[in-house]
Amino acid sequence: QVQLVESGGGLVQAGGSLRLSCTPSGNIFSIYAMGWYRQAPGKQRELVATITRAGTTNYGDPVKGRFTISRDNAKNMVYLQMNSLRPEDTAVYYCKANCFDHITRDYWGQGTQVTVSS
Repeated sequence: QVQLVESGGGLVQAGGSLRLSCTPSGNIFSIYAMGWYRQAPGKQRELVATITRAGTTNYGDPVKGRFTISRDNAKNMVYLQMNSLRPEDTAVYYCKANCFDHITRDYWGQGTQVTVSS
């Protein structure tokens, strides 16, 4: 089992910045990749960014060039630096961990709200 806790969400004006953090606990050695996803009201959950244990990153098209995902392997934390925020970035942001411990499993956090005002 892996538990994920997100933090850092809030209200920000357009053009501003926020940094989200995700702290895993439990069987953290089973984690081989982590990522951020978001879901706006009435829309499907979408990819924001992912990062592997080796540091390989992948970004969704809407956030390329504005968001940066990073990880601190010593602290087992993952961060999402969000710059040049837009009202359309408003959503609940979820942390996800891809794990392998005999079988492949995905775990999700509870989510943190990000609201960007125009």
